[in-house]
Amino acid sequence: MEIKVNFLDKLRLEAKFDDFTVVADQPIRYKGDGSAPGPFDYFLASSALCAAYFVKLYCVTRNIPTENIRLSQNNIVDPENRYKQIFKIQVELPADISAHDRQGILRSIDRCTVKKVVQTGPDFVIEEVENLDADAQSLLTLKPAPDASTYILGKELPLEQTIANMSGLLANLGMKIEIASWRNIVPNVWSLHIRDAHSPMCFTNGKGATKESALASALGEYIERLNCNHFYSASFWGEDIANAEFVHYPNERWFKPGRKDALPAGILDEHSRPVYDPDGELRASHLIDTNSGNAARGICALPFVRQSDGEVVYFPVNLVDNLYGSNGMSAGNTLAEAQVQCLSEIFERAVKREIIEGEMTLPDVPQEVLEKYPRILAGIKGLEEQGFPVLVKDASLGGIYPVMCVTLMNPRTGGVFASFGAHPSFEVALERSLTELLQGRSFEGLNDLPQPTFASHAVTEPNNFVEHFIDSSGVVSWRFFSAKANFDFVEWDFSGQGENSNADEAATLFGILEEMGKEVYMAVYDQLGAVACRILVPGYSEIFPVEDLVWDNTNKALLFREDILNLHRLDDASLEALLDRLNNNELDEYSDIATLIGIEFDENTVWGQLNVLELKLLIHLALQQFEDAHELVGAFLQYNDNTVERGLFYQALNVVLEVLLDDELELDDYVANFRRMFGDARMDAVLGSVDGTVRFHGLTPTSMKLEGLDRHRRLIDSYEKLHRARANAAAAAG
Repeated sequence: MEIKVNFLDKLRLEAKFDDFTVVADQPIRYKGDGSAPGPFDYFLASSALCAAYFVKLYCVTRNIPTENIRLSQNNIVDPENRYKQIFKIQVELPADISAHDRQGILRSIDRCTVKKVVQTGPDFVIEEVENLDADAQSLLTLKPAPDASTYILGKELPLEQTIANMSGLLANLGMKIEIASWRNIVPNVWSLHIRDAHSPMCFTNGKGATKESALASALGEYIERLNCNHFYSASFWGEDIANAEFVHYPNERWFKPGRKDALPAGILDEHSRPVYDPDGELRASHLIDTNSGNAARGICALPFVRQSDGEVVYFPVNLVDNLYGSNGMSAGNTLAEAQVQCLSEIFERAVKREIIEGEMTLPDVPQEVLEKYPRILAGIKGLEEQGFPVLVKDASLGGIYPVMCVTLMNPRTGGVFASFGAHPSFEVALERSLTELLQGRSFEGLNDLPQPTFASHAVTEPNNFVEHFIDSSGVVSWRFFSAKANFDFVEWDFSGQGENSNADEAATLFGILEEMGKEVYMAVYDQLGAVACRILVPGYSEIFPVEDLVWDNTNKALLFREDILNLHRLDDASLEALLDRLNNNELDEYSDIATLIGIEFDENTVWGQLNVLELKLLIHLALQQFEDAHELVGAFLQYNDNTVERGLFYQALNVVLEVLLDDELELDDYVANFRRMFGDARMDAVLGSVDGTVRFHGLTPTSMKLEGLDRHRRLIDSYEKLHRARANAAAAAG
């Protein structure tokens, strides 16, 4: 994690990381003002807080109340060496906690991350750089030996060279990539989380049988998502990029809508149009991209090559982002390697959907087959030794598709997790199923799995598949666990041989789609220095339903973004118009404004917590429409999951509005005791909100220039690095 420090007045310091700011000072006896804890005090507190976190985690997963649990830490300093200290952590537990849980709570403290890091002993590297922001040297802690050369199935270069190539590419782009966490809870199953230190919203997870393969996986996914703009796809990129020579890629084309908002000629083709517009409801305005929001410029579309005949077909950016998510994108050492990964992923998700929604029962993989893969079997054994039964299934649907499934059962909670993996190699597909199962998860995280059901509607509804797509945490049918399989087990093998194995495998996977009657479209991206591709299979590889283009399109942001960002500048007529749009566009009142308008607000601010209901409430207040505001305050308080401070503000507002709306009550009679209950600062904000002197309490002013939105600006900074690299590559090529 990158922590940037600013020097404030006197001895005060300010540390900024993620969306947080921590201020440190020194006691008066050390010439400080004593206005905040000192750096060493924060260090001591971090150990106690970390220990308490693991106690809380243990208790929450076992429904043990923590109200009467107390924890303290004392540090005992060695009189002869003040750097040698004992941290004594003591826990007071209620009498009704069992002996088993008492030991469990004490053992949980032993897992404290701060404790383990201190005991291991961190290494410190202290160096001078010319420019902190420009210094983009890799922060990756895994440094393979330069003479090592580890090959794995499906990769055309050694892992060590792959890691060096990809980390070097990211450093050249000016991106500081840091490893935020590693996990290895069973043998031969590794996963990690990497992110941009400057823009932590840009992150990926990697998985593999070794540390090196997991890191290569995470870096490959990071580069694929850079190449395909996935990190930025739901966000507004600012007015400068919206009016730049190109917005997404140098080879993009812009199409003007036809008469009466008709789809323009030149986008899509005779095969894909009926897939995306089955009922003739799709209009050009549905396809304006949300990233630029530049409706005057038209529809931004990208070239994809139709694989059946090599023709170029233009797909609107909006359509691709709305329907496909991250499905069908990959980076590789070669194009063929990337294609195999793309196509494998497409089959994995499509077959998974067919199995889950069809409530199919898959055949078990025989034990004698599993024994051919001892490393995988060791990981499965590790899970079962922890009390999690594991089922290994053939998901090829009779040897047709290169897909496997590993399903974990949690007898403690009744939850299950069906993890799928795909690759032309049976072994690789099986390994991916297992590593996907545990990617980024602890044993405690396996307590959150949903329970299976016999209710078919819960399994087949579209949002369930979206949950499976995001992290495989959707609901599975009990029919999946029947002893009567719908297919016979097949020990399939689609893998290629020799030097051209990836090319052969890609041809095989393309061939399966061709036999299914599917058209395939591919875009190749290599401007950033690595090969990546994106593959679309209309009518097969979509993650979200095609009707979202009409009924739940991300570009609904264009109806609201400018007015919401300019909220403090709107006159009453404009506020009324905004309120009307909020009321008449079938928005979920509890959906957040950040997602609606594509802005990365700091999650710790009122903007970051703001939802549609609260925004409407604040507009009613600004318009002095107290009855409407009072009705929404009641709904807010009933379902509030906002901060305690925000809840208290609305409690105070609620009673003030009740008095104002009651003809028999006078506000002056109650203000004194309201102030005693809620405090002067909070009551000043409430009274100002009803008399008009305070508008949109808690929301700091901004605009389409994005003033004060540091988190979002960091995301745009990240995208601008790609934009410059693409512009330079295009200039060099032409």
